[in-house]
Amino acid sequence: MGMSMSFHVVLLVSLVLAVLIQAQDQSGFISIDCGAPDVNYTESTTGINYTSDANFINTGVSRIIASELKNGYQKQAWYVRSFPEGVRNCYKINITRGSTYLIRASFLYGNYDGLNMLPQFDLLLGANRWATVTIYNASLDQFNEIIHVPSLDSVQLCLVNTGHGTPFISAVELRTLKNDTYVTRFGSLETYNRWDLGSNQAYRYNYDVYDRAWFTYGNNNDWTQLNVSISVDSLSQSDFKPPAIVMSTAVTPVNASAPLVISWEPQDQTELYYVYMHFTEVEVLEKNQTREFNINQNGKPWYQNLSPRYQKADTIYSGIGTSGEKIKYSLEMTENSNLPPIINAIEIYRLKDFQQSDTYQGDVDVITTIKSVYKVTRDWQGDPCGPVAYLWHGLNCTYAANQSPRITTLNLSSSGLLGKIDPSISKLAMLEKLDLSNNSLNGEVPDFLSQLQHLKILNLEKNNLSGSIPSTLVEKSKEGSLSLSVGQNSFLCESDQCNEKQKEKKKNNIVTPLVASVSGVVILLVVMAAILWTLKRRKSKASMVEKDQSQISPQYTEQDDSLLQFKKQIYSFSDVLKITNNFNTTLGKGGFGTVYLGHINDTPVAVKMLSPSSVHGYQQFQAEVKLLMRVHHKNLTSLVGYCNEGTSKGLIYEYMANGNLLEHLSGKHGKTKFFTWEERLRIAVDAALGLEYLQNGCKPPIIHRDVKSTNILLNELFQAKLSDFGLSKVIPTEGVTHVSTVVAGTPGYLDPEYFITNRLTEKSDVYSFGVVLLEIITSQPVIARNQENIHISEWVSSLIMKGDIKAIVDSRLEGAYDTNSVWKAVEIATACVSPNLNKRPITSVIVVELKESLAMELARTKNRGTNTRDSVTSVTMNLNTEFIPQAR
Repeated sequence: MGMSMSFHVVLLVSLVLAVLIQAQDQSGFISIDCGAPDVNYTESTTGINYTSDANFINTGVSRIIASELKNGYQKQAWYVRSFPEGVRNCYKINITRGSTYLIRASFLYGNYDGLNMLPQFDLLLGANRWATVTIYNASLDQFNEIIHVPSLDSVQLCLVNTGHGTPFISAVELRTLKNDTYVTRFGSLETYNRWDLGSNQAYRYNYDVYDRAWFTYGNNNDWTQLNVSISVDSLSQSDFKPPAIVMSTAVTPVNASAPLVISWEPQDQTELYYVYMHFTEVEVLEKNQTREFNINQNGKPWYQNLSPRYQKADTIYSGIGTSGEKIKYSLEMTENSNLPPIINAIEIYRLKDFQQSDTYQGDVDVITTIKSVYKVTRDWQGDPCGPVAYLWHGLNCTYAANQSPRITTLNLSSSGLLGKIDPSISKLAMLEKLDLSNNSLNGEVPDFLSQLQHLKILNLEKNNLSGSIPSTLVEKSKEGSLSLSVGQNSFLCESDQCNEKQKEKKKNNIVTPLVASVSGVVILLVVMAAILWTLKRRKSKASMVEKDQSQISPQYTEQDDSLLQFKKQIYSFSDVLKITNNFNTTLGKGGFGTVYLGHINDTPVAVKMLSPSSVHGYQQFQAEVKLLMRVHHKNLTSLVGYCNEGTSKGLIYEYMANGNLLEHLSGKHGKTKFFTWEERLRIAVDAALGLEYLQNGCKPPIIHRDVKSTNILLNELFQAKLSDFGLSKVIPTEGVTHVSTVVAGTPGYLDPEYFITNRLTEKSDVYSFGVVLLEIITSQPVIARNQENIHISEWVSSLIMKGDIKAIVDSRLEGAYDTNSVWKAVEIATACVSPNLNKRPITSVIVVELKESLAMELARTKNRGTNTRDSVTSVTMNLNTEFIPQAR
């Protein structure tokens, strides 16, 4: 989005005429003058404090615009930083992860290079392309602006040379916004327009505390302007804090009976637009006067019966984006009104869905440390793994769907490295290949390299390393699990006896053959012991097949395996082969690996084997074993045992004969059952009980982190059980309400509050369960498979506003349900998916409410006494639900 309007000129014309009031708090501001001398200053017309970009970037050159243009612009536009060298040049700006930021990049070419050639280049935000910047006029500035929630502790703003001229930039500005404003379920919001509808001037800071730039709409002969004086304090309660000077003007139709229409035609009709309308009543109404109007969006009701409050800000917006060839909002007077509609200001944003996740924060920290320690001179700027086209030289990364990329290859061969092998490398947990060859590294080969579980290739050739190679690395090399190269390190040995050769030279001819003989005897004894031990192990394994499979099998765990304490349910890989009949029958596949059907003493089990390519598989494997060894509940899947033999890792569960819940709701996978309303409620109660046990029955509480319909399994009696605990987290300290962690989960089910803030709470699981409950009620997909990609909660909320329960509930039920029972289930579901986590119910309340809903349905069918797995208690509760559009 390259805004062609002259940003600084328009603002300067209006602001230079105003009396500069005392600067407001700029604690949430980052204002960078790109290319400016290394000094800080306060811009005279706005009072904004700017700093040089010297501490944010170490590439590029400083240039100044043509002198005849300087008087027309504010000081931050006088200089530019130009990037004649390198493809990607990046600013790294430290921020607070999870906070909402308004990010603005400004550009004024001003013929700074004397070439008068207008460039075009790309602008990246982290791992994604944000926009293509096209300079249309050398004398006019333009800017790109976005509302974005960074997932890392820094923002990487990069300019990319695409072969159409030298990239440059004038200023970078970040403003912290209130976290629960401008929220979307997917993506960031790129500014399309921000109009002060009743004014002929433009405004920014310090009229706007967030430094949003407000522009005039232009002349409209169908509108009349209204003006009033409004104090800042009267609008202070608004979350969006529209400027008092902007809200002091409004527009209304010249023809009082005519609608007030705002419309635009997008260049791309598939783009989603989000609209924020700001209202305040600017006239003192007489007792017989009423101003009330409806807002229609493309001819359909959007918000009804709005009466703006006198000198109080009301913001109307929707959590659902809109698209089309033309987007039209019509404000129409209701029958109860004798005054026409008004509107003060409007903000329009288009959704920017950044598909590529930023590289995992831990890996970013490590590679940044390595760059600093070894003074790496390569063009390492921006996100290490993204975009893929600009992957850092010497790195390879994984790109699993919905997960942050992880660094798997670090190749620093022939990079002039000095000193020891830095311990930060040990934190690259997913590293598979490490090449440090042909450098001047010294010291010992550190033992931490042997702790990199995924390391397959280690090349340390042609260095000055000394001492002994850690025995674990040597063993892995001999086993074939690690390709180890250590040649041309003169003082490096493969054992602790590094001076053995020197000792041998000092011994006489008599001692030498004696030592050799003794060594030969020792070797012979070791070989014989190994043979006997192998025979004994085979005999033990043979007898194991005949024993009850629930007994302890020979254990093949790693020495540092933290699972050694759980010995009773360990199975060897040969046991697993027998249990699954050599993996004969496949039940399904997932990100963890493949699930096979098995039998232990004629009892069916499900065996899930870890795929070697699973990015987080080993961590999830450990987490699930540790959790399921400790917790037991009838609504949680039971772990029979596990296998942890070398690279063969698997989990053995009780067999759930009727698959997962989604298969039956969608009816698309083989033999599925159509559930009655009563059966759906029983499944919902079962799942809620399992979740309630994790949160309230476990000390400390456990957060599942991946509650979804495919993780709710059904046994032969269609009793529901929660499964898949690989992502689960424990809240370790009593009294702590949340843990900060890297976001994990499944899109559509993922709590937006957790996604934005990285603060994981028990209410995160409540949100996910609410989505599942909506699936149970509607049998609709979580995200609609159409251009709008509407979330199920948005779709349900739009129907709730119409009071149309029949349109919400699965039509295949054909009215066979108690309406009050369905409404209660819908109410609890919508409460669970509230954007405000404080308005979501706790799990114990969810259980009570669902049981009451079930009681209503049982009363209808007169089957209270049949198939009741749990007692049903009737409790009345008022739930706060949030609908959209919303007013603040």
